[in-house]
Amino acid sequence: MRSALRAFVVKEMRHILRDRQTLTVLLAMPLVQVVLFGYALRSDVRNIRVAVVDASPDVETTALRDRFRATNRFRVVGSTSTLASVEPMFRQGKADMALVFEPGFAENLASETPAKVLLAIDASDPNTGTTTEAYARAVIQQYENDLTERRGAVRIKTETRMRFNPTLESVNLFVPGLIALVLTLVSALMTAISLSREKERGTLEVLLVSPLRPWQVIVGKVLPYLVLAFANAVTALFAAWLIFQVPIRGSVTLLLAQSMLYAIVSLSLGVLIASVTSSQRTAMFGALLGTMLPSTLLSGMIFPITSMPRPLQLLSNIIPARWFIVIARGIMLKGVGLEHLWKETLVLSVMTAVLMVASIRSFKPRIA
Repeated sequence: MRSALRAFVVKEMRHILRDRQTLTVLLAMPLVQVVLFGYALRSDVRNIRVAVVDASPDVETTALRDRFRATNRFRVVGSTSTLASVEPMFRQGKADMALVFEPGFAENLASETPAKVLLAIDASDPNTGTTTEAYARAVIQQYENDLTERRGAVRIKTETRMRFNPTLESVNLFVPGLIALVLTLVSALMTAISLSREKERGTLEVLLVSPLRPWQVIVGKVLPYLVLAFANAVTALFAAWLIFQVPIRGSVTLLLAQSMLYAIVSLSLGVLIASVTSSQRTAMFGALLGTMLPSTLLSGMIFPITSMPRPLQLLSNIIPARWFIVIARGIMLKGVGLEHLWKETLVLSVMTAVLMVASIRSFKPRIA
C-alpha cells in the first residue's frame, strides 16, 4: 500500500515538473500575491484631488488653500467661483473634494465672526470619503490654531456635504465591483477552463478540420458564456436593488450594455489564456493570476488607486475591471451618461478589439 502511494505521489510530482507552464505559474503566484497585497492593501488616502470654490478670493482663503497644497495628501486640480462649476468635475471623476469658501471669509475672521467653509466630498467610496473629511478638517483646524496664536481667538466653522452616497453605505461601494468580479468569473475564468479542457480531450481538433474558421469556433464556444454573463448581470443588479437598496440613478440599459462590453473583454482574455496554455490546470491558475487577482486589488474596487505606488497605478490602466467599475459607479451612484463615460467606454472597446485579434491569431497555431 505504501509503495503504491509513494509511486503515485512520485508520478504526480513528475507530471507537474514536466508541465513547465503550470510549474512557472505556481512558483510565480506567491510572489505576485505578496507584492500586490503588500503594495495595494493600504488604508491611507493620498493624492486627493481638490477643487477650490472661492467667490471672493482674499489673503486668508489663499493662505488656507496653500495649506492644502503643502500637504502630501491633497492636490488642487482647479479653482472656480461657483459650486455649480464643480459638479461636472465630480461626475467625470476629476475631483474628490470641493473646498468652498463663503464670501467675505477674511472679514469674518477679522471681526471674530465664524468664517464658514464647506467640504463637498465625493462619497461614492465611503471609506475614502470619511478619511478625506478627517484629513481636510485636520488641515483647517491647524490653520485655525495658528491664527489663534497670532491674533487671538478666531473660529472657522466647517460643514460637510457627502455627495452621491450621503448615508455612507459601504454596499454602494462594493456592489459595482462585485458585478465586475462575477462577470470576470463567468467570462474569463470559465472560458479559459472550458477551452483548455476541450484541448486536452482533443475535441477541438475535430472542429479545426471542419469548414469552420477559428473565429467561428471561438464565437460558438463563448457565445453561451456571454448569454450567461448577461443573465448574471441582470440578477446581480436586481439583487442589489431589491435586497441592499443600492440606487441605480442612471440608465439601466446603458449599464447592461456596458456590462456586456466588459463581459466581451473578459471572454476575449479567457480565450487568449486558453490558447497560450497547454493544460486545463495551467489555464485555471493563469486566469486566476491574470484576471481575478488584479481585478480585486488593482481595480479600485476596495483600495483607492491614487494611494498605490506609481508603478501599480500605471499597471492598473491595463486592468479592464478598473474601467468598468468607474462606469458602474458613475451610472449607479452619480447618474451620469455616456457623455461623461466615453473615455472608459473607448478604453474597453480598444481592449476588446486587441484581445479578440490576439486570441483569434493565436488560437489555431497553438492548437495545431
